[in-house]
Amino acid sequence: MSDAGAAALLSALTHRGWTLGVAESLTGGALCAEIVSVPGASAVLLGGVVAYATPVKATVLGVDAELLAAHGPVHPQVALQMADGVRRVVNVDGVPADVGVSTTGIAGPDSPDGQPVGTVHIGIVTPDGSSAKALHLQGDRDSIRAQTVNAALQVLLEFVLE
Repeated sequence: MSDAGAAALLSALTHRGWTLGVAESLTGGALCAEIVSVPGASAVLLGGVVAYATPVKATVLGVDAELLAAHGPVHPQVALQMADGVRRVVNVDGVPADVGVSTTGIAGPDSPDGQPVGTVHIGIVTPDGSSAKALHLQGDRDSIRAQTVNAALQVLLEFVLE
């Protein structure tokens, strides 16, 4: 999907009049980078947060610490709370972003909590609702991260177009 996907997403968000905040863990800023590679992204993208360390998901994005303790950082509810939290974090004059998207998962080569490498959750929160998408990806670390970026763009585009 890459540039074409990011351009389609920005077009759809612009059409809806929505702004975007991005929260990333395993993608480490790659999703935000893909979005800002499109000219005019500044009209939609308010900002992004790389919450790579688990405690940062709680302290910066407001993910429930008990949820993190019980299930770890790779969980659909964590993805949803990250997406919701980034909306508030990237606010402009107290107004949150309309849409939040998040990525959390295990890119490998090892799994810190026993879940399979390639387990990924994408969280989306919009004014119209929310969704968490579970993915089970194959490949090496770089491939899983790249697949996650493409999937996040596609899943978010589909959700915005609904």
